[in-house]
Amino acid sequence: MTQRLHLVFGGELTDPTKNVFKDVAAIDIVGMFPNYASAYDAWKSAAHRTVDNAHMRYFIAHIHRLRDEETAASPTEELGN
Repeated sequence: MTQRLHLVFGGELTDPTKNVFKDVAAIDIVGMFPNYASAYDAWKSAAHRTVDNAHMRYFIAHIHRLRDEETAASPTEELGN
């Protein structure tokens, strides 16, 4: 069974109309979640904590979409790099 992993992260943006982080080193990694529902709950909680700062933004990344389990591994992945 394929896992549907989701990453919740966020931070301060340079401009509220763009998705460019002010300081990449200061990105808040909320966590990795096994399904969208739990990721959404974590995203909502983080977003509510920072609602007073228009420059703060949180995102849900669909990690499972980055990898196609049916496709053969790349040479680098096979080496464990």
